[in-house]
Amino acid sequence: MHLAVGAAALPAAVRGAWALDYPTRPVRLIVGFPAGTGPDVIARLIVRDIAAVGMICSAPFLLVANTDMPAKTLPEFIAYAKANPDRINMASPGIGTTPHLMYELLRMMTGIELVHVPYRGGYIPDLLSGQVQVAFSTITQSLQYVSDGRLRALAVSSAKRSDVLPDVPSIGESVPGYDASGWFGICAPKATPAAIIDKLNNAINATVAETDTRTRLIALGVPPLSMTSAEFGKLIDDDTEKWAKVIRAANIKVE
Repeated sequence: MHLAVGAAALPAAVRGAWALDYPTRPVRLIVGFPAGTGPDVIARLIVRDIAAVGMICSAPFLLVANTDMPAKTLPEFIAYAKANPDRINMASPGIGTTPHLMYELLRMMTGIELVHVPYRGGYIPDLLSGQVQVAFSTITQSLQYVSDGRLRALAVSSAKRSDVLPDVPSIGESVPGYDASGWFGICAPKATPAAIIDKLNNAINATVAETDTRTRLIALGVPPLSMTSAEFGKLIDDDTEKWAKVIRAANIKVE
């Protein structure tokens, strides 16, 4: 998951000098997700007087269930799903989205078969009412529902537990080797001069390191995470390779 920041294109002859003073005007941050979703919340926290390129935070997901679901733990859920193949509806924001891929990875590693129900809009109302029974949801989106008892958290998708929900086990505790997290980062156009990339990377790292920013990110369930631009690029490459294998194995096609 990433956020894209648009930068103005300038002739090559002036880019070197421009990099020293960049940015000279507000930089537009483009968030391709609806208002109120995780990317929108994180982007609003970071958009300030500076523009930045790099990692902001990791984004573990929660496997959450309607409270009428008989299973109360992940092992119970896996057993229940195996005993009731294709009878449990799993919501996602759409085909090929991060939650969909997280389910496909879990399916490949456990053998469960759920009915994937892709939504074009929000699915939380249907999850609360029981029209769909489970979903991989961002902690940012589902934390309040879990806290007030309207949804049940079965497990965290990351390799380790979340600091904001320390009593919720990770999927890997029951399914060894499972590790699936989203992330929030900022990218600039490929032709952006290296000097600008470095300057913005330093700025975003400084912002993420601020006590107030870190506290607010942790409260949202997204651990702060800083990287160099090279490390961030490798993460993108590694995740692209990892999820491409899942997409091919599940024969996922964009509709």
